[in-house]
Amino acid sequence: MLKTKKGFILRKLASEYMVVAIGEASKSFNGMIRMNETAVFYWKELEKGTTEQQLVEKTLERFEDVDADTAQKDVREFLGTISVAIQDDAAYD
Repeated sequence: MLKTKKGFILRKLASEYMVVAIGEASKSFNGMIRMNETAVFYWKELEKGTTEQQLVEKTLERFEDVDADTAQKDVREFLGTISVAIQDDAAYD
């Protein structure tokens, strides 16, 4: 199960979304991750806890013109981009 790490929060400033680190998380990450609407959709799913496959399935449900290969590629690219801000709970079982 993939989840956002404690200390990383989504914020909207004017018309832009970004993820920033606060508290202890800011000691290891000093910056922000800019997000478009699709990334915000993924982030909100990660806040609840999800798997990579569930993100792909939700992408296919939400974006009717996207095929499975493109959805898989986009989800993996997104997860790689924000890897500093997510954790895999399965790794802690």
